[in-house]
Amino acid sequence: MFKTIEWTEEGVRLIDQTRLPAEEVYRTCRDYREVAEAIRSMVIRGAPALGIAAAMGIALGVKQSAARSVAALRAEFETIAETISRTRPTAVNLFWAVKRMREVLERSLAHEGSEAEKLAAARARLVEEAQRILAEDIAANETLGQHGAALLPEAGTVLTHCNAGALATGGYGTALGVIRAAVAAGKKIRVFADETRPFLQGARLTAWELAKDDIPVTLITDNMAGHFMQQGEIQAVIVGADRIAANGDVANKIGTYTLAVLAKENGIPFYVAAPLSTIDLHVASGDAIPIEERSPREVTHWAGVPTAPENVEARHPAFDVTPHRYLTAIITERGIAREPYTETLKALFG
Repeated sequence: MFKTIEWTEEGVRLIDQTRLPAEEVYRTCRDYREVAEAIRSMVIRGAPALGIAAAMGIALGVKQSAARSVAALRAEFETIAETISRTRPTAVNLFWAVKRMREVLERSLAHEGSEAEKLAAARARLVEEAQRILAEDIAANETLGQHGAALLPEAGTVLTHCNAGALATGGYGTALGVIRAAVAAGKKIRVFADETRPFLQGARLTAWELAKDDIPVTLITDNMAGHFMQQGEIQAVIVGADRIAANGDVANKIGTYTLAVLAKENGIPFYVAAPLSTIDLHVASGDAIPIEERSPREVTHWAGVPTAPENVEARHPAFDVTPHRYLTAIITERGIAREPYTETLKALFG
């Protein structure tokens, strides 16, 4: 089984998702700036995986810091955290991880001892915390998968969008984790994977993952989903999330909103699978979720080859927001939330 991300003595080792499916290539980021660039350039992507990468980038930066005083280390931590925080604005897991690492730093620096002892403790504990975040994510996904598997039919076809699998997490996956758990339980599940323009995460990543697991997968273009729903060939839709607001509104890969509306029209359940770290109770609704706009060149070109007339204008919002009224349920490691989400999501943290 491949590893999406891991901590090594040489640095943070990542599978380069921009090279899939043609090549399974691993890259080692040897300082925090390289981790930040890997996040920005989508060498690693997927909200939970970005949280892990952010934590490991911070741990690597602090480990390599030449700071000799508590004040200097705090200042350097903020520089590292700011660099990583500026990479991708929509996925809340990244900011959740930065906050968690800052809290560990402050607890470490508050302990008794000399400045040298505090600095050594902070460096060691941040490395431990980053590895703990990775382990917790994998465990959460496995538990989430078990909760969600019960919602899927005994046999049928499930549609998914983008990639919410092991590649988007520390391992196992959220939406694909539910599918994996259902298959492991003996359910006869087939998957329709949207190609997910313009970065083709469904075609390049989801189809690759499912094929490696011998789970039957059929690739379709994004604009085929409505047709297959209308024909009765899809029994459920399940996607991941990059941020979930307190009222249940969900920010996910662009095109998710379209699928949710189509699913509602065709009477098909629409599930969102995400760990608690993706739920942002500080954001009241999806209206307040920042939507990342990526380069228009990713729309007008593929692999450097133009796919549109030269100088044509393009837009590339990387995410959209699906209002909670289109959701059937939100699946987490602590259980399944349904309407009213303002109450059920909050209760998951209790």
